Amino acid sequence: MTAEPVTVTFAGSGDAFGSGGRFQACIHIEHPGLPGQVLLDCGATSMTALRRAGLNPGEIGMVFVSHLHGDHFGGLPFLILDGQFSHRTDPIWIIGPPGTSERLNEAMECMFPGSTQVRREFVFVVTDLSPGQRLDFPGMRVHARAARHPSGASALILRLEIGGKVIAYTGDTAWTDAIRLAAAGADLLIAEAYYRHKAVPYHLRLDDLTEHRSEIKARRIILTHMSADMLAHPGEDHAHDGLVVHV
Repeated sequence: MTAEPVTVTFAGSGDAFGSGGRFQACIHIEHPGLPGQVLLDCGATSMTALRRAGLNPGEIGMVFVSHLHGDHFGGLPFLILDGQFSHRTDPIWIIGPPGTSERLNEAMECMFPGSTQVRREFVFVVTDLSPGQRLDFPGMRVHARAARHPSGASALILRLEIGGKVIAYTGDTAWTDAIRLAAAGADLLIAEAYYRHKAVPYHLRLDDLTEHRSEIKARRIILTHMSADMLAHPGEDHAHDGLVVHV
């Protein structure tokens, strides 16, 4: 019997500044073995991105946050408030680097004062995930490694095992050997490629991935979080908003 594929939808594949008119980081994962749908990052534009892709935010049960910049976690207050106004009852589990709970509360109070004190029909649980830590969840296992990307807290490179498949995600980071380790034997590596040649501190460029390609033992690489410089030179391995991949 053939195993069910893991469906990966790039609801948002853009950088922080909307280059190419793209939504910010929001990668949707679905598999029959998961109790709910999963997001890798939830940038500030994620509610619009999900709905544009025909995905229901109310069915998201778990969000993994790679780091605490607004284009990667800034959509969480909207996801939570949407659940409140839509009378959601299912919990939301948010997994991010230590400090996520405090930053999320600050963001909610900044944008919607008093919103952290409202009684809801559902709970959202924030769980810390530190570099080097492995955690098991229903239907999946996640292993985090340290990224090189300061955001006021740790930044994470993630490796997810779901339904016998492995998906690795760099988030935002300068090159680090942790990418090689996270991608070892992965069915899919989702990698930032912010610029082609220009070195931007704490970000990956295409040249970095090309230089280290022989070390990256992933079966497939899809590039995301691209600037206008990258978008001006499209490639088959480039993500776009709405791209669906079956792993």
